[in-house]
Amino acid sequence: MKKELTIFDDPNNVKKLIRFFYVVLGALLGADFYLYFGHLKHGHFAWEDKPQFFAVYGFVCCVLVIFGAKLLRVFVMRKENHYDSK
Repeated sequence: MKKELTIFDDPNNVKKLIRFFYVVLGALLGADFYLYFGHLKHGHFAWEDKPQFFAVYGFVCCVLVIFGAKLLRVFVMRKENHYDSK
């Protein structure tokens, strides 16, 4: 049986998609700097007005969730034959 190819099997398509994501990332970071230097950002707290605060905050939270999941895995994971032992 022949495997059906998808869009992501072609390395050129993957490179184009990655470039697109970098362009969008750059546009969003540029827009945030524009808002910061144009004095258009008004957060509830002082640290929310800093440039790239939400990008850094999101990255740090993502890393903490990953490490928290790795730590929690030690306590939650069962042996491979846990349900077969009865």
